[in-house]
Amino acid sequence: MGGSAGGNIAYHLGLRATEQVDNLLPLKIKGIILHHPFFGGVERTESESRSINDPIFPPCVSDLMWELSLPIGVDRDHEYCNPTVGENSSHFEKMKQLGWRVFFAGCDGDQLINRQIELVKMMEKKGIQVVSRIVEGGCHGLELFDPSTANALYVVLKNFVCYSI
Repeated sequence: MGGSAGGNIAYHLGLRATEQVDNLLPLKIKGIILHHPFFGGVERTESESRSINDPIFPPCVSDLMWELSLPIGVDRDHEYCNPTVGENSSHFEKMKQLGWRVFFAGCDGDQLINRQIELVKMMEKKGIQVVSRIVEGGCHGLELFDPSTANALYVVLKNFVCYSI
């Protein structure tokens, strides 16, 4: 499980774990949880364009964070930033074979929501079972600021985890 940048890390660790399943025994992974995963890309999405003047988290802040985080000489269409580029088909196929489930939580007021939804659709197209929870309005990391939405998220997460056991 990971939130924001942690969601990005959880995603990439999940991809790598598909290659190491036998080496992880007796640990048995049943899925991954992506809470407002922090993804980006070179071309602006509609949700990013909509937040150009956001006083707290405009796209230029996200761009700078990626510039400081990515390997030197690459752009935001690098696989670490943009999960829709690169070759993840074998990882997704393995996730499907293993019966992993993916939980995605986001909100439609988040500037990153279009990229998040694009990843969800890509995974579903590959046959991975994805449980999505998209809250109306809100912002990136909404549950950190609003206890009522955090409690609602905990209930949904509990159901997802208990179902996966």
